[in-house]
Amino acid sequence: MTLNIFNTMTREKELFTPQKAGEVKMYVCGPTVYNYIHIGNARPAMVFDVVRRYLETIGYDVQYVMNFTDVDDKLITKSQELNVTVNEVADTFISAYLEDCDALGIRRATINPRVTEHIQEIVEFISKLVETDFAYESGGDVYFRTKQFEEYGKLSHQKIDELQFGIRIEVDKRKESQEDFVLWKGAKPGEISWSSPWGEGRPGWHIECSAMARRYLGDTLDIHGGGKDLAFPHHECEVAQSEAVTGKPLANVWMHNGYINMDNEKMSKSLGNGVLVRELVKAYKPNALRYFILATHYRNPLNFSAEALQQAEKSVERLENAVANVKHALQSLGVSVHDEAGDVSSHGEPNEDLQVKLANILETFDAKMQDDFNTADAITAMFEWATEANVWAQQHAHANTLQAADLLALIDAFDAMNEVLGIVVEQEELLDAEIDQLIQDRIEARQSKNWARADEIRDLLTARGIVLEDTPQGVRWKRA
Repeated sequence: MTLNIFNTMTREKELFTPQKAGEVKMYVCGPTVYNYIHIGNARPAMVFDVVRRYLETIGYDVQYVMNFTDVDDKLITKSQELNVTVNEVADTFISAYLEDCDALGIRRATINPRVTEHIQEIVEFISKLVETDFAYESGGDVYFRTKQFEEYGKLSHQKIDELQFGIRIEVDKRKESQEDFVLWKGAKPGEISWSSPWGEGRPGWHIECSAMARRYLGDTLDIHGGGKDLAFPHHECEVAQSEAVTGKPLANVWMHNGYINMDNEKMSKSLGNGVLVRELVKAYKPNALRYFILATHYRNPLNFSAEALQQAEKSVERLENAVANVKHALQSLGVSVHDEAGDVSSHGEPNEDLQVKLANILETFDAKMQDDFNTADAITAMFEWATEANVWAQQHAHANTLQAADLLALIDAFDAMNEVLGIVVEQEELLDAEIDQLIQDRIEARQSKNWARADEIRDLLTARGIVLEDTPQGVRWKRA
């Protein structure tokens, strides 16, 4: 396989070759945990979840590290507002973040290091920069000498002499140069702090990831990822301080996902225009949110709207129904996709024509994923599968020529794609008695004018492949 990834550093697609055969070291900048996440925060988590899934699917052992920034000005402010400790704020919103990611089908990272648990590594990292004259202490703070690192700006493709008005900082007379960035902040009265050679204080933002990435993955990463907004200054500063210490590239591949916009403006917590994930999953199917994000290439901007999410729900429903149709056809033959009999080899060989069609679909899917993880086009392969599955199941059901091997081959092909994208969530098969009870609940909900509950039940049944029919004799149901 030839996996090509767009590298922000070179601005080109490059053939991906990890440092060690069969292993990938990937670090992704995680959230600052002072609030609930919005859908824009969820995009990088989902993008790199899919990157990790695909790499594992094609045989790599992925060491995936995503950090939690659990101390900074925002957490300190939140702790003061709530009259709790900074650690309590972090614990609350780390739990909330993981819950929201679980709801979206985002798998946990190999490890989620917290800044406050790695102060010693950070202090040692800064000490090495001071020893080699790349950093200096001034007024209780420690700063990185940006001009000392001659390649500063190479990731964001900017010249250092043009950066002084682009860095979001206030003029500080303690700095030798205004482009210098803080590595260690001296503690203010009442703030959380740790001991260091430069006095009580806490880490600056940029140094955290350099220290933790090196602690868990070594000097050079195979992939370093994050949102586009992190490329400068955060990742640029990481490059400078890490490479000043190690003399090696911090990462061989840099990946950055695009923004999610609302009303043509970047969604962010600071602007207050973010739509919280925990609210969205109450209004829409979580896998529809997943579809909404993955249906656009990760490097492109994505426009948020209720209409887009409604369309995503319809698209997900089409895939769910196609899967339900095939599984129901299997059950009509007395075969369950979950038991040991649900194996293609034990039911003979699938139809040769079907095998060729499925092989072509999977080949298309892989080709799109190998082209810079193009999930938007990879999803089209899933819909090609849905069309083929529906036609195959219907034609052979009418001709009474359904074969378990064919249906199992269809399921295997879909599972191979869905394992990567995670769009269709496994649903437990409803028993006839359960369906009858849900229909009765819906009738009662309509009689009491609880339209929301009635719609909820209909949606649940539809997602499970159950079609309701209103007849003069009452409501009847059938499997799609």
